[in-house]
Amino acid sequence: MANTALANSKFNVDARLARWLLMAHDRGDGDQVDLTHEFLALMLGVRRAGVTQALQRLEERKLIHAARGRLTIRNRRGLEKAANGSYGVPEAEYARLMGERS
Repeated sequence: MANTALANSKFNVDARLARWLLMAHDRGDGDQVDLTHEFLALMLGVRRAGVTQALQRLEERKLIHAARGRLTIRNRRGLEKAANGSYGVPEAEYARLMGERS
């Protein structure tokens, strides 16, 4: 939770969105993530229009493909870079504590 609070205060909407998409991808099965603009706006604390613009920027970089209510991760490594350091630390610690290998 502390890392989420830090990410929300320190990083721009594009990095925070990339982080959320990566976390959803971690918990899903495959590259498709079912998330609405409305939900993402609520989680990121921004207007829905801000989510739309951020998704468009990630899509222009060919990191994702966005369709109504469904996002497809096209380039996970690129999305990790787009998260700008806001993703990875708690995930690695969780894996370490659970004895998982990344």
